[in-house]
Formats: sequence, C-alpha cells, structure tokens
Amino acid sequence: MRKKSQLIVSFIIIAIVLLDQLTKMWIVNTLRLSESFTVVPSFLNITSHRNYGASWGLFQDQLGFFVIITLLALGVFVFLLKDIDFKNKPFYSIGLPLLIGGTIGNFIDRLRLGYVVDFIDTYIFTYNFPIFNVADMALTVGMILFAIDIVILDEIRKKKGREIHAN
Repeated sequence: MRKKSQLIVSFIIIAIVLLDQLTKMWIVNTLRLSESFTVVPSFLNITSHRNYGASWGLFQDQLGFFVIITLLALGVFVFLLKDIDFKNKPFYSIGLPLLIGGTIGNFIDRLRLGYVVDFIDTYIFTYNFPIFNVADMALTVGMILFAIDIVILDEIRKKKGREIHAN
C-alpha cells in the first residue's frame, strides 16, 4: 500500500473510532440508561441503551466469544489492507477501513465496559429498528461497499481484463 493510501486509511479508521467513542461518551454522560429524546418525530430518537450481545441482542453475555471473533476479524481485515487501491478499487479501499474503524470502536466498549453503548433509535415506518451507534453504521456501510466491490465490481474488472487480453 502506498504512503498516501496509508494516510487515507489511517485517517478513516481514526475518524470512525474517535467519532464513535466521543458520541458514546456524550450519551453516557448526558442521558440515564433508557432515557430518550426525539430528534425527528416518528423517525429518529436518541436513546441511551446498552447491548451485551451482538446485532438485535444476539449472543447475550458472550464476551469471550466476541473477543475471539473480533480479533480474528481484525486479523483478516489487516491482511486485506495489502489490496487497498483507491484508484482501481475505491469501494473496497473505503469499505475496509470503515470495517476496521467500526470493529475497533465496538471492541473498545466491550473490553472497557463489557457491553456496547448504543443510542441511535430509528423507526422505519412503524418498525422500531434495533438501537445502534456510529461504529455499527461504519460496519454496515463498510460491508456494503466491500461486498459491492468483491461481488459486482471485481467481476467487471476481471471481464475488462479478459477483453483487453483478448484484443
């Protein structure tokens, strides 16, 4: 990975971790557990919540499991950094540091607190979506970008490469 790419990747990771941790500190210091306020009526609330599991509260109180899975995921993500190429693989190159930043943000909570602080409480029509945080957003966007690159764009790049070699 080139030096400029390293700087961009480092900036994205650090920005996600800082934004995640600062917003969580603000929530913990401002709202009591389960306290909530409305930002956009019938759509967005800020609600102080603690998650002792994973998405949708799965795997409650399995800290050891989360530590192992997180360390394995970070190992894979760090290995994949070698393929960062902002010019030819921009979705991959942005998605991967988002995944790393989001993973680190929630991992800090798990190690420091034993749970993850969540606070973004949305309603999609009448469905109350599980409460999440900045790290979760980075993980979701990062996974979408990463998947688009690997599943769709990688095939297009391969097809273009075959066309160039065929001519």
